Amino acid sequence: MTTSAPLPLLRPRALEPGDLVVIAALSGPLPAAYEPNVERTVAVFERMGFRVRRAPLLEVGRERWWSAAAPAEIAAELNGLLRDPGVRAIVASDGGQTVLGYLDLIDFEAVRADPKPILGYSDLSLLHLVLHARTGLVGFHADLAVPGFGGNWQAAPPARRSQLEGLYRALLTGTEPLGPLPTGPAWECWRPGRAEGPLIGGVINRLVLSRATPFALPLERFDGAILFWEEMGGLASYVWSYLQVLRHSGVLDRIAGMVVGVPHEIGGLGPGSSPTLAEIVLDVLGDRDVPVLGNVDFGHAGPNLPMPIGLRAGLDARARTLSLLEPAVAPPS
Repeated sequence: MTTSAPLPLLRPRALEPGDLVVIAALSGPLPAAYEPNVERTVAVFERMGFRVRRAPLLEVGRERWWSAAAPAEIAAELNGLLRDPGVRAIVASDGGQTVLGYLDLIDFEAVRADPKPILGYSDLSLLHLVLHARTGLVGFHADLAVPGFGGNWQAAPPARRSQLEGLYRALLTGTEPLGPLPTGPAWECWRPGRAEGPLIGGVINRLVLSRATPFALPLERFDGAILFWEEMGGLASYVWSYLQVLRHSGVLDRIAGMVVGVPHEIGGLGPGSSPTLAEIVLDVLGDRDVPVLGNVDFGHAGPNLPMPIGLRAGLDARARTLSLLEPAVAPPS
């Protein structure tokens, strides 16, 4: 059996004051009720020192089925942003159900020629994984405009908002490792141990769906990785099934550690006669010597700590710490 040579990590260029950040509809549409969330996101990035504009498809009332536009239209707009040297970062407006429809239309050469941060989670997990698989790009599994910067951030206490804003600014502009991410009080050690390796993951249903496409991350790229995942909606039994797919596909035999986000709107989780998420994870892992840190604040349940895909991280589950050991961006040329 042949294996693909690992791609070198492709870091975007660090942002500088005045650089242009574009908010784009890369999946779902923009309902009128969430227009203020986009405006608040613009304000967040302007406070960080950047210029902000909206891509044309991010328009109230524009939709096609469950999407902002047909997949080919979204891909064309994304490719235009990737090719535009004036655009230095892209923030997805929301998640949804569309990225699977345009994986084969992405201009990977444009990504290689001018890598730039793309921020988002949920459906955008799939985009990050595919871009990392094909180009080595560091994917910014981070907040979206509507439910994140313009939503959950606004409901957070001022001190938390300030902390997150500083964290994201450092992530996008700094060329030194961030080090330990701020530990939340809900973080739990589900299995003790330490691990170091590249962060690979996203929302678990998209991670599993990606395995069925020709764009899947090669299996050997999970060797020594810290697998991070979260889920929203559905049932506890679905999560158990997704983890079983990762077991059968060999992913769980290769990883060095696991970090699980806060579950959101998942039916059938304990306590009581139903299992907790920790019990589900440990049931599928079996006797694998994989440290697990649970209830980490990324994903659908609230403001997201950034989880840069491909970046080397250090995990100490017993101490409840997760550290980014290298910078996510490269020095400006």
